[in-house]
Amino acid sequence: MRLSHQISCCVIFAALGLSAGCGGSPEKPGDECNIDEQNCPDALVCAAYEDKNVCQIVAGGECDPEAEIAYCEGAGVCEDKGDGTFICIKHIAEGGACDPKNEYEICDDGLTCAEMAAGGNKCFPPVLLKGNVFDSETTGGIEGAHVLALNEVATAVSDIAVSDVMGNYSLEIPVPRDETGAPIQDRFFTLRSGAQGYQTFPGGLRTALPISSGGATAVNKTYVIETALTDIALIALPENEQGLPSISGTVKAGDAAGGVLVIAEAGGKGISAISDKGGKYTIFNVPDGSYTVSGYAAGVQLTPNTASVSGADLLGVDLALATEALGSIAGKLEIVNPGDGKATSVVLVVESTFNETFVRGEVPRGLRTPLSGEPNVTGDFVIENVPAGKYVVLAAFENDNLVRDPDTNIAGTQIVHVEMASPGSDMTLADSFKITGALEVFGPGVEQPEGVTQKPTLSWADDSSEDYYKVVVYDAYGNVAWEKNDVGSVSGGGMVSVPYEGPLEKGMYYQFRATSWRSKPSGDSAISATEDLRGVFFGQ
Repeated sequence: MRLSHQISCCVIFAALGLSAGCGGSPEKPGDECNIDEQNCPDALVCAAYEDKNVCQIVAGGECDPEAEIAYCEGAGVCEDKGDGTFICIKHIAEGGACDPKNEYEICDDGLTCAEMAAGGNKCFPPVLLKGNVFDSETTGGIEGAHVLALNEVATAVSDIAVSDVMGNYSLEIPVPRDETGAPIQDRFFTLRSGAQGYQTFPGGLRTALPISSGGATAVNKTYVIETALTDIALIALPENEQGLPSISGTVKAGDAAGGVLVIAEAGGKGISAISDKGGKYTIFNVPDGSYTVSGYAAGVQLTPNTASVSGADLLGVDLALATEALGSIAGKLEIVNPGDGKATSVVLVVESTFNETFVRGEVPRGLRTPLSGEPNVTGDFVIENVPAGKYVVLAAFENDNLVRDPDTNIAGTQIVHVEMASPGSDMTLADSFKITGALEVFGPGVEQPEGVTQKPTLSWADDSSEDYYKVVVYDAYGNVAWEKNDVGSVSGGGMVSVPYEGPLEKGMYYQFRATSWRSKPSGDSAISATEDLRGVFFGQ
């Protein structure tokens, strides 16, 4: 009687999906379990399977590939990790919730774990930047070029894509989605590219223009952004700089590893790259020699490494986090005769990348005020979380209708160099910067580099108090391509124009800079100039 009663209880409990009191506790995947009590052994979970509740292996748990039923939770699949160990992987269909930090729960093939504008993450088709990297002179595709995407605050948000034999690349970027999975329209990205034998883009005369997520279109279960801005023209280095090796490694700084400016420095000069979202970087075109490799980004202090290059690519030059404190740099600028200018920004350029000719260089992530958005500095400023290093402090660096006052005969117009020691400290610059209104550029290259098929006429706004102008045109290598030092004043204001008479090579980039001058008995002095980033043109 007792045995038959126990069998009857077991039948009843099984029908109810319960196992307590019927043959002991579950021990292995597939054993029936109590979903309320979650009485499965560790690494197993009690969950519904067909018409009953059984112990199942959680995502990431080891499984038996020979078992008739894998019993991976959530219809997961028992897959080889690549080392002979089999684990349960949960595959999520389109529209399903996902966790980008859980490597054992992955979206189905062709999908990505996308951030939702409303919060959380779901599996949807990826957003891809597609384009071509090509030689600016021959227009032929460049194989092996690296392409990286950065967001509005210069943080790397992608892995590094490598161009194929035709120069084509495809790069996934993170864009928040609406509830249908479509990318929202208000995100902007810039591209950075490097290749053996070519100048890094952006660099020198060239800036990277923002690419909007609003340009994404649905193509074959993906969203694609493919415009003129996703095609990248690289300028070949001079012949004597061809065939040089590279330095590669990883920035090991956790979540802060992406978007770090990595520089190989020797003799006060630096060659740079930016780490991808996982911290990987490659510095191309490094001459033989001994280098200190350092990393720069706001809020990140890294221990420099050393590298000795001798005719071959160098791998494994990693940068680790340091414990030294960060510092801050404060100062003050004065805006005089601003014209249409209202406010500006201040940036720190790593000194070893600073180009005296172009008066620009590499700005590490976050070493700028304001950190993002429109320029808003009109007087006092401070840049926080500055790592150790030597910097050049620049104001009015961007297109804001303002320039650094070019009159070197007065205080506050010299280029300011500063060193942040390690550990860092709070520093205040002794002198203020003088900023003045810029000469408006009418062409070529008002808003972005402009292609020309013949030598252009250089035009800018008249400065009402000048006596004459000096005009200089630089090529992308920093060489003076042409100059004219006696452009006469224009009566009644308006526009000043001068025909360009220098070289115009196909694929080469040029920039003209005009400076207004006033004659004085004590010596001539500069008054104003065109902006740092305008007036760029290239031969087509």
